[in-house]
Amino acid sequence: MVIRMPQILEKLFGSTYRPKCIRLFLLNPERIFSFRDVAHRTKVRGAALRRELAALQSAALVKRGVKIEETAKTGAGKKNNLRRKRIEGWMLDRSFPLFAELKLLMLNAAPVSKPSLLRRIRRLGRIKLVTLGGIFLQEDTRLDLLVVGDGIKKGTFERLMRDVEAEVGKELVYACLSTEEFTYRLGMYDRFVRDVLEAPHEHLLNKLGV
Repeated sequence: MVIRMPQILEKLFGSTYRPKCIRLFLLNPERIFSFRDVAHRTKVRGAALRRELAALQSAALVKRGVKIEETAKTGAGKKNNLRRKRIEGWMLDRSFPLFAELKLLMLNAAPVSKPSLLRRIRRLGRIKLVTLGGIFLQEDTRLDLLVVGDGIKKGTFERLMRDVEAEVGKELVYACLSTEEFTYRLGMYDRFVRDVLEAPHEHLLNKLGV
């Protein structure tokens, strides 16, 4: 029986949700996340998320923090000024005794199953190219994911990316191009396309022979 790394992490940490939460804090060590932020980024909701945060706080991996959000306040006949709102949340506790070991384990583990990711992307339309970089390869590259294909609905693609970001624990840098646009830009030696293909990358699917 083959057990993939995401399944191992779920078994090791006791739930499907916990690796998502841990990744979120490890990959954003300076940020304070409100409950709503964590729910949005991990797609873990309600009581389940409260249990996970309580467990991570009990283990001293996260701690409570406070951030001040500033938004512009406008009104008829009033000068623009800032509205300050105090928001309580959670942040990574760098004093966690096994911080370095946990970070190495979590960040070296594939954040998502590549075969599963490819299957999900292929359902979006007539896919010709799927190229990984960045966080999927633990490389500092311009792009995490490039998808080239036709018949892809923007809304459906964006929803898939939100789901993948929840699994990865970090906002992704990605692009989705039609076959015509990609071929044109490749032929014109477009800087963006060349940067992606010249940097470390991995093709999950390559029907274009690039």
